[in-house]
Amino acid sequence: MAVTLTTWIAFTAGVIVLLLFDLLVLRREERSASLLESLATTVGWIALAAGFGLWIASSGGAAKGLEFLTGYLIEYTLSMDNIFIFVLIFASFRITGAQQHRLLFWGVLGALIMRGVMVGAGAALLNRFEWVIYIFGAYILYAGCSMLFQKEEIEIEKQWVVRGARWLLPLSAESQPRHFMVREGGRRKFTLLALVLIIIEGTDLVFALDSVPAVFGVTRDPFIVYTSNICAILGLRSLYFLLAGAIKHLTYLHIGLAAVLIFIGAKMLAGHFYSISTQVSLCVVGGILGLSVVASLLRKTPST
Repeated sequence: MAVTLTTWIAFTAGVIVLLLFDLLVLRREERSASLLESLATTVGWIALAAGFGLWIASSGGAAKGLEFLTGYLIEYTLSMDNIFIFVLIFASFRITGAQQHRLLFWGVLGALIMRGVMVGAGAALLNRFEWVIYIFGAYILYAGCSMLFQKEEIEIEKQWVVRGARWLLPLSAESQPRHFMVREGGRRKFTLLALVLIIIEGTDLVFALDSVPAVFGVTRDPFIVYTSNICAILGLRSLYFLLAGAIKHLTYLHIGLAAVLIFIGAKMLAGHFYSISTQVSLCVVGGILGLSVVASLLRKTPST
């Protein structure tokens, strides 16, 4: 598959058109998304990603298509961990459903830009310094082990992003703002919405440090790494509204996500000695995640 500058521009333009369609047509009214709307939108984003994967397979071969599918699956499932954090953030700051949708739109837009920068930087490093893949692998392995043993309760107010934003920014005292900035006492101040958006962007940056190198563990093709990341991120908002109420019931999901990171990290570290095919990687990732979801659904909830 010959990826030219035109291909990159066409993909980016398509992403912008989809975002504008979502903002201006699907979400013209500022209200909470219903479960049915979230389900339909989620299926739509997955269908678009599948169609793009088929195009990659038809133009670049089945191997490239499998690389995209595996990268997309890794990124999409790791984004479920983002959803758990987003639920805590919105609950902590008492953000309404309509405000959540607006914040997630701008959060996704910022995430797209950050992922592009990180993929470009990662590809440049790997092209210049082959040994960087082992640093990526070690970090992914560490991230997986950390996720496996992390505490379930996360205190949002104690996170460095929150503390830093409160220290650096002039914040408004308005409790239910409609804008990111307001004028108070002759000064422009950031509102609670701006603070939460900064926290969301900071959180996504932390997760991107795991997910982007993880996809490099599947393929070195920067176009596939970038597009699989972007296609997964585009569906993050609808996935959030679909799973926000159910994510807490997926008890073993974080174990599955940790196991995926550990597998990818080990694969990257052992790549020089033993190569694991994309087909095997896809089966392992899908199998781990499937088992964690099934185990969560079969787990008996203690009666209260």
